[in-house]
Amino acid sequence: MSENKQAGMVFSVFEERRKHMKNLFCPISSERMNEQVPRITALLVIVAVILAFAFNSLVIMAFVAADFFIRAFTQMKFSPLSCLAYWITQLLKLPAKPIDKAPKIFAARMGFVMSLAFAVLFAAQFSTSATVIAGVLVFFAGLEFAFAFCAGCTIYSYLVLPFYKN
Repeated sequence: MSENKQAGMVFSVFEERRKHMKNLFCPISSERMNEQVPRITALLVIVAVILAFAFNSLVIMAFVAADFFIRAFTQMKFSPLSCLAYWITQLLKLPAKPIDKAPKIFAARMGFVMSLAFAVLFAAQFSTSATVIAGVLVFFAGLEFAFAFCAGCTIYSYLVLPFYKN
């Protein structure tokens, strides 16, 4: 086999891995979603995290991590918290504002890592570390809820997306 053919095969393998990693870290989607739903979901995350610490509940912390996992890594339309948020937006008749879904998926992946970290740290009785991470998560969720500022989306747009554009 010629060197050019071998190099082409190696490049092909690396290109396939690059595409896989691109979709893992930098979700590409033409889907749109109503901005009101993640904003209300952020409020529900804040409430859940506060309740988890108020009741010293690892179950609630695990629920928050599972909810982020569903939003970040599955094809399900709604997680439990986002489903509740959708119902609230319908009940309050909040106007729909379509936004790109891909950055929200990336943000949910960041939320999953943070919520899993605070649950594991809490379970390991590193309560100060768990509280700091949960505080950062609540801060970011607060920015999303109050100002429609998505820290994960900002990271996605400025630090991740430019490296994966074709």
